[in-house]
Amino acid sequence: MRLLLLAIAVGINIISFSQTRSGNINATPLSVSKSSDFEVNGKGDNNEWDKCAWNVITKLDSGGQAYNTKFKMLYSEKGIYVLFKGADDHITTSSTKDFDALFKGDVFEVFFQTDTATSIYLEYEINHLNKELVLLVPNFNGRAFGWQPFAYVNNRKVQKAVSIEGGKAEVNTAITGWAAEVFFPYALFSPLLNVPPKAGTVWRANFYRLDYDSGQMIKWAWSPIEKNFHEYKKFGTIIFK
Repeated sequence: MRLLLLAIAVGINIISFSQTRSGNINATPLSVSKSSDFEVNGKGDNNEWDKCAWNVITKLDSGGQAYNTKFKMLYSEKGIYVLFKGADDHITTSSTKDFDALFKGDVFEVFFQTDTATSIYLEYEINHLNKELVLLVPNFNGRAFGWQPFAYVNNRKVQKAVSIEGGKAEVNTAITGWAAEVFFPYALFSPLLNVPPKAGTVWRANFYRLDYDSGQMIKWAWSPIEKNFHEYKKFGTIIFK
């Protein structure tokens, strides 16, 4: 019989981001608009996205290309929507399966801390090939390890789609950009608290990008971090309207 949660030691807590530029927590809360539910297609062309503006994800490291990177976020009666978009020259990844160590290649990432009184949060990664990594992360005294969701099917499963500009979704292919559109059903957040959100609910979150086109890890973040993506005390604030 499978355990309720399957632990995977992804080694996240030992990755050193030595080049990361320090900065202050994003002081401007993100106001999240409510939308009707819709099907994601990776293009972000549904009219519901017109309800919100783009938010910039800032490059933190020297080196590599200064790819423009941004995201949008909405919420509905059924879940959370996130749309990522970024310029890119090349698909650099070796992860061709879901739940691989996607962070060793190009990815967009989002972390949701639904209850600011606890140091537990949801981590999600997606790459050019539409492969995903979904983790519940307990972070105690900087020790952050990911646990995979159990019974990850039906109404608990993330809906996701990726679109590629200027090329095909193939490893080592030249492109001009890519986008990822993701829907997180509220059932996935169980047993996290403060879910589902309602008007006035406050979460903490951060939105990231990793790119390896230069041969080294180059990082982007919405709310600046100093050492690694798991600095939850530096997450920005999101407020649901």
